[in-house]
Amino acid sequence: MNLDSDPRLSVDIELTIPFHDADAMGVVWHGNYFRYFEVAREALLKQFDYGYRQMRDSGYAWPIIDTRVKYISPLHFEQQVRVNARLTEYENRLRIDYTLFDSASGKKTTKGYTIQVAVNEQNGEMCFVSPQILFDKLGIQP
Repeated sequence: MNLDSDPRLSVDIELTIPFHDADAMGVVWHGNYFRYFEVAREALLKQFDYGYRQMRDSGYAWPIIDTRVKYISPLHFEQQVRVNARLTEYENRLRIDYTLFDSASGKKTTKGYTIQVAVNEQNGEMCFVSPQILFDKLGIQP
């Protein structure tokens, strides 16, 4: 499967930076970027019908085991931003890459990724290969 050719595997969302995400100088606190990732990630997962409710109902938890963020330029209170989330790995784990852009200028402000692995909720064991339900949702065979 070519991850670049399936439109379900990439999503763009628009956000306006709220007051409570910024410090006294109006700059977004670094930890809030992960919340923006989360909003985009849930929108992405829903595009192929495997959002968090579907994950739970399928018997798997998908905890984040690794994440990274690179701050290119700061975000500010009331700034309009576009968050792109793109699925880049799925065979053994979910890797989702994120890029944030200033909506007005199109300038890239931030990039990062999250990595999630499937954990069987019945026995608590981590899966070393993504479960069949993910492949079914993506419409591919492992």
